Amino acid sequence: APMPCMGMEKSDMGSLKVIGLEKAYGIRTLFSNVNFEVMRGDKVGLVGANGTGKTTLMRILLGREENDGGQVVMDRADTVGYVEQQASFSHDTLYEELRSAFSDLITLRAEKERMEHVIAAGNAGAEELAAYGNLVTRFEAMDGYDFESRIRRVAFGLGFSEEELQKNVRHFSGGQTTRICLAKALLREPDFLFLDEPTNHLDIGMIEWLEKFLQSYRGGVLLISHDRYFLDRVATRILELDHAAVTAYTGNYTHYMRVKNDRRAALQNAYEKQQVHIKKAEEYISRYKAGIKAKQARGRQSQLNRLERIVLPPEAARFKHFAFTKPTECAQRVAELEDISFAYPGGQRVLDRISLLIRKGDGVALIGENGVGKTTLLQILVGELEATGRVKIGSRVKIGYFSQQHEGLDPTKTILDEICCTFGLDEETARGYLGAFLFHGDDVLRLISALSGGEQARVAFLKLMLTGANFLVLDEPTNHLDIPAREAVEEALMAFPGTFIAVSHDRYFLDKTANCTLELKDGRITEYLGNYGYYLMKKEAEAEEAVGEERTTEKAAPAAPAQDEKPLAEKSAAPKPAVHSAIPAARRQEMLERTEAEIAMAEAELKGLEYEMNRPETQSNPELSQAIAEAYAAKEAEIMQRYEKWEQLTEA
Repeated sequence: APMPCMGMEKSDMGSLKVIGLEKAYGIRTLFSNVNFEVMRGDKVGLVGANGTGKTTLMRILLGREENDGGQVVMDRADTVGYVEQQASFSHDTLYEELRSAFSDLITLRAEKERMEHVIAAGNAGAEELAAYGNLVTRFEAMDGYDFESRIRRVAFGLGFSEEELQKNVRHFSGGQTTRICLAKALLREPDFLFLDEPTNHLDIGMIEWLEKFLQSYRGGVLLISHDRYFLDRVATRILELDHAAVTAYTGNYTHYMRVKNDRRAALQNAYEKQQVHIKKAEEYISRYKAGIKAKQARGRQSQLNRLERIVLPPEAARFKHFAFTKPTECAQRVAELEDISFAYPGGQRVLDRISLLIRKGDGVALIGENGVGKTTLLQILVGELEATGRVKIGSRVKIGYFSQQHEGLDPTKTILDEICCTFGLDEETARGYLGAFLFHGDDVLRLISALSGGEQARVAFLKLMLTGANFLVLDEPTNHLDIPAREAVEEALMAFPGTFIAVSHDRYFLDKTANCTLELKDGRITEYLGNYGYYLMKKEAEAEEAVGEERTTEKAAPAAPAQDEKPLAEKSAAPKPAVHSAIPAARRQEMLERTEAEIAMAEAELKGLEYEMNRPETQSNPELSQAIAEAYAAKEAEIMQRYEKWEQLTEA
């Protein structure tokens, strides 16, 4: 919930500024010398592998955890809203929980009412009356008379009903719980909003709502997320916490990855060239140090001693590609559902006469809001639930099922034993597979029971891939995984030569792995023959077509056309607005040619910035590298704007 900036230095800067922040647990340094600034209006994504200290850093910024050095500076009047991963509620009903966000106002109102009784009884002196006037001024400045109605406005805006306001908060689903925390944080319209994995448990529809809300939010936003699609849509800057250091990047997640990879490649190139130079110098020194060229050799040695050596950052643990044993061949028609219907006892029907064919080689994404029956459909497919209708599994099809609970793991075994014993593998082979899923060294000797949810998910997914199944049925396979682990799962699935169907809210994952998207809504399925991006494109086209039909219907009303209006039959069903249609043709052509020239020049400047970005001299200078990266992002935005102008001119 929103809170004053406790435990922080105050300033009049209108921003959140982090200076030289440090934190360690014993001998382990989480981060040191962390410096960054979040201005109002900024949308900053904080990324990094699990365990690097992202949540700890956020809690220090909030004053909920002590730092070991440095400071956090904020404006004196700023408030902060916080949505954490694990919600804890202190009241029974939803209304009471939301009302607790105004505890200071409720206390202030009680004091105001007490003083009003004193005044009404005629027991107030001049000092009490002055105090009462100040209290009323504060109460009004904080919109004290409006907070009860504001609770309802925010709750209804987040999809809660009047009846749900009286429902016990412990009876809400995970997605609803996240929305409750979000509502508490938003009620006071904080200057800075801190979000720790806000998309966990939200369905795609709610995630898209949150994206639009944050895009237009006037305050500063700092969010921790492993949802790359979400970061692409919301973040304007990325902070990467890696190996105890924070590095800032301008732009969204995709731009951050491109710049990071470009920097790494340039640094690698500079490192390799320097190593060649060092080797040649050392060979020269070794050959001539005792001969006639000894003086030159000593000079070369002095140069080497002064040389600032390029140090490559540690390589992040990543998926190492390898080929799984090819699964057995199976029928072309892998699975068929015919007229499948299902309703839970005493509940409404969630599946209504669904028919579906999954073909060999398909990568199917199953999407829909929470509660529409996606997991139910998977359980019917694998035989865990019975439904009316017919399920037919093709000849020689072997199903591998990934459930969210990971029931197939033995908590008493180590990771290594779990893989070796289940599949009869030797230790070297098992370690190779485990390394591909980011378990290295002594990690493989940890007990399954001691693993986090994300680590258990990785082991479960690896086991699934090793079963030899040729049809994978996956229920939220990337839940609880950080970005490197999600990439490992994606790479493994893209290398998989069989068939799969996956329920997931991870749109980046679906975009990368699926070639068919099924939308489950109102008990029925609609098929889109492409990945999630294709599905979105088709949905937008459908929406535009619906708007066009609505406009056509409105225009078809029996009304006489105006004198300057074309007859209805000559009109387009859904005309696009022509922004520059009033400009004379000659002038428009001139503007078009100038815009094309500006685009060409801007793209040439972008190439120049790209060249500068990749120079070793730039890579070795962090400040210069950052400045060029920011200029690159600004130039990209400028080019996009010019292309929009060009499109408007060509459509006029």
